[in-house]
Parts: sequence; C-alpha cells; structure tokens
Amino acid sequence: MANIRDVAKKAGVSVATVSRVVNKNGYVKKSTLEKVNKAISELNYSPNAIAVSLNNKKTKTLGLILPDITNPFFPELAKAVEEVANQNGYTMILCNSNGLLEKEMEHIEMLERKYADGIILASDSYTEERLKGTDLPMVLLDRGVNPNHSSITANNFSGAVMATKHLLKQGCKKIAHIAGPKNVLTAVDRLKGYQSVVRDSNWYDGDLIIHANYNTKEAITATKKLLEMDSSIDGIFASNDLIAIGCLKAIRSIGWKVPDDIAVIGFDGISLTDLIIPQLSTIKQPVYEMGEAATKLLINEIEVGKKESLFKEFDVTLIHRESTDKRGEINE
Repeated sequence: MANIRDVAKKAGVSVATVSRVVNKNGYVKKSTLEKVNKAISELNYSPNAIAVSLNNKKTKTLGLILPDITNPFFPELAKAVEEVANQNGYTMILCNSNGLLEKEMEHIEMLERKYADGIILASDSYTEERLKGTDLPMVLLDRGVNPNHSSITANNFSGAVMATKHLLKQGCKKIAHIAGPKNVLTAVDRLKGYQSVVRDSNWYDGDLIIHANYNTKEAITATKKLLEMDSSIDGIFASNDLIAIGCLKAIRSIGWKVPDDIAVIGFDGISLTDLIIPQLSTIKQPVYEMGEAATKLLINEIEVGKKESLFKEFDVTLIHRESTDKRGEINE
C-alpha cells in the first residue's frame, strides 16, 4: 500500500506539500496540485481520514531563515518580524543558515514538516530551481528578488551612490570600496552604486575595490591591504557596518586617524554605529519597517491567498557622524 512519502517522491515534491494537497490546507500552485493528484491517482493512495481531519488547521507559525545571526542587522530584523507576528496571533521559528545553501534547504524542509504556515527567507542568492518544490507561502527579505515570490528590500544602489557622493562632498580625493561577498545581491548592488559615481574619475582604478565577507576580521585584512597598496586613499565606503568597524580598527592599528587622515562610511545603520569611537557614518536601512512589511505581506498571503508577487523597495537614509567629518570639523 502506498504511503505519503511514495506520493511525494513520485510527484517530485516534499511530504509537507502532499499533506497540504490532501488536507486542502494552504496555498499550492496549480501545476504542483496537478502533479500530486496524478501521483495519488496512479498510486491509489488513500489518506487516513482521521489524520486529515486533525491536520486540516493552520498552526499559526511562521519561519524566519536568516543568513547570519551574528550580524547585528539580522537580530534587529528578527525582532520586528516576531513582534508583528505576535500582534497577529502567530509565533515565529528562527533559523540561521550561516549563508549555506544546504542549511537553507534543510530549514525549509524542517518548517514544512512542522507545518509552518509560511516562511520569510533572507538568502545570499536565489534561483527558482531551488524553491520550486516548496509550496509554502514565502516572502523574500533584504537579499533577493524573484518573480515568483514577493520581496521586501532596501534601495541598495541608491544608498551606495549616497555614501560615495557624501565622501566626495566631505573632501575625499580617492575613495576605495570594500565590497561584500560577490554572491550576495545587496553587495552587488552597492558595488554598482559606488562604481556609477567614481568610474569616470581620473583617479579611479579597479584595484580600489576589494571583496570581503561581512565581518570585522576580513575587513581588517582588506583595509590594511588597500592602504599598503595606496597610501593616498583618503576615503573608504564599506559595504556594511561590520566591515566599516573593521576598517576603523585597522586604520587605528597603523597609526592613522579617522577622519583626519581618512574618512569611513558604512551601510545598514546597526545600533553599534553610534556607540563606537569615532561614531560611524552610515546608510541606514529602515530595518523595523522592512521586517514589518514582510511579515504583514506573508500573513496576508497565508490568510487571503496570493494574487500576484509584490515587490517593495524602501528608501535609505544618510546618517552623518564623526567618521566622515571634514578635516578639523566637529560634527554637532
């Protein structure tokens, strides 16, 4: 006698998706529904009626998958998601992928097995091939755009333009960029924004760009490498605040002063940026509003159904602090 796993294997979907079809619980794409029903028919699968009646309810649970909970930006995001979820009668399961594709997929499968009603996913990169077997309602947050899923993000390109122009306005003559990982979509957009401002400058050189993961350790190494290569660099745009904090530490270690010798600006607007010395200029993302919007959008898809994929891009804000003051200037 066929069981639910046999049906899932034949249809090429997860067990949780078959369960959703059988229980008529939650959104399932038409093409997936047809594949599952065909497999059920061919295997003559008959679900237990009692189990169906017990499972034909929502769990009021949302999954949140983040790439790196050690980056202060993401706990701030998680706080917003949890608060809005709780306000709407949902609980949240927090998962950390460490930026690994395998971990992301394991978390998605676990959330399906736990009958989560939907997922908010912040991932380094997205492909439809990876997500096509998942029929849980899903919203992409901060790090991705996919035509088949709703997405919430900030205007990373515009923020990078803003940061680079700010350094120029503050008197910087040669600006380097410590970019994030090449596979992270936010880092790619921030790099493009920087390049759009400086590429026609007579001082611009591709060697002024160096990639690092979003952590202080790699940022320290990258900063020292840049300044050893070219001591005339007097401004650094860091792809996120953790990289910028690493820049400050590296600059201090070689005896330079910020902003007297070199100016530094980050991106994200994490709470640490106004606690360090010197206080760090940054491009602030509206982190709470982004988490709030993603959660409300997901809950609406769960309870009402998704009519079409939506894309919302939030504006960012320049926060000018001590690290980009003009030489000899005191920022009030």
